[in-house]
Amino acid sequence: MTLLRAEDHRRMPWKNGKGITIEIAIHPEGASTDDFDWRLSTASVATDGPFSVFPGIDRSLSVLEGDGILLAVEGLGETELRQDTAPFSFPADAPTSARLIGSEITDLNAMSRRGRVTHRLTRHEIAGEISLPVSGETCLIFCGTGRVEVAGTALGKLDCLRLERPEAALQARGTGTLYLVSFDPV
Repeated sequence: MTLLRAEDHRRMPWKNGKGITIEIAIHPEGASTDDFDWRLSTASVATDGPFSVFPGIDRSLSVLEGDGILLAVEGLGETELRQDTAPFSFPADAPTSARLIGSEITDLNAMSRRGRVTHRLTRHEIAGEISLPVSGETCLIFCGTGRVEVAGTALGKLDCLRLERPEAALQARGTGTLYLVSFDPV
């Protein structure tokens, strides 16, 4: 297990230059936005507009903070995303634009290179103690809200726990929202 603290995440401009993203984890280590196999990041969206295009990438998005967005993906129509909706998956190379429902939002992005890696992003509300169904070649457990302890490791807001080839479910306790993302080679 590797703990990735919020204060250590890397800040960088969006690929389209219209905002800032906070990179939580990327593989391979040191990869750029053009050659990663997988990536997990957050971003703040303050205005309506287009999303960056990532050729050959599959993407899943979830709203962490704010009123929500209407996400329009070419070929898939429009989808409303709020803090309490399930993550939405779509091809990151399809022209995509967002309209804010109200205030600025912060979102969580999981991305994987099509043909090399697949991913799955799920959202879990924690109030007390639960068993987390971890899986994948690499599994990331991201704390979107609250304070949660996972396998004896305390996670605060925006902290992330990285596990390689987890073999069993992990116990989580506390109050908050956790996001699990699993990455597997094709």
